[in-house]
Amino acid sequence: MPRLIHLSDLHFGAHDPLLVEAVERRVDEEKPDLVIISGDFTQRARTDQFKEACRFLERLKDAGHEVLGVPGNHDVPLYDVLRRFLSPLTRYRRYIDETLCPFQEIKGAAVLGINTARSLTFKDGRISHEQMDFIRRTFERATDVPRILVTHHPLFALPVGDESEPAEAVGRQELALDAIAEAGVDILLAGHIHKASAEARDLATRAGGALVIQAGTATSTRLREEAQSFNRIDVEGDRVTLIVQTWNGTEFVAGDEQTYARGGNHWRLAHRPVEAEPAD
Repeated sequence: MPRLIHLSDLHFGAHDPLLVEAVERRVDEEKPDLVIISGDFTQRARTDQFKEACRFLERLKDAGHEVLGVPGNHDVPLYDVLRRFLSPLTRYRRYIDETLCPFQEIKGAAVLGINTARSLTFKDGRISHEQMDFIRRTFERATDVPRILVTHHPLFALPVGDESEPAEAVGRQELALDAIAEAGVDILLAGHIHKASAEARDLATRAGGALVIQAGTATSTRLREEAQSFNRIDVEGDRVTLIVQTWNGTEFVAGDEQTYARGGNHWRLAHRPVEAEPAD
């Protein structure tokens, strides 16, 4: 049963060092099989911010943790217009990872990251046709294990602040969701909106019933009505247990377990009856 730690929106440059230390301690305590970081390593994609993020990753790796990450929109320069359009992710490649769409197989799961950050849209994400093909081809190699897709931007329009004002969905959303369904993706992990959540059947029907899990911001001082948090995710075949780790001012505290079980083609909270459904 793989254990994942899902961090997002670190925003080095607008971070709290106390939170960074607390995250590292908690990761060591949880002993995950993989640490996933779904984008926004930096606040403004500056060299000193990437260096801080790099040192954070090096400490995790030196402690024996495997790490998989993807860029976020804040990892693309905003005010350096020339760099933004000519070499938007050069610093990310240098300090974080040369690979923008990493893939890692661990015992009990296959995890693929896709870069949704773009120079033109900046805030909103996008998935290209080439990336959709890459998702299909990559997950063809993953058999008999849950398939997990990591992006910075949510693939669905989720509320940012006021519940009546949802964020824009990722570009080419419908085509991307079709590709995800065809690839048999089981779990979608993302960040961007600085809010932790999990959604099952109602939200993700077009994505083949994938379980949608959002991470809050782990270390940033930029909050959206929620304290800093990150996710612990235990994956055991057709059961996924999510425990949000929330900052209480002195440490990260584990919340209630949310266990989802798959019945037929969809996930449901396990405390509800899970009934097999006819195939679509």
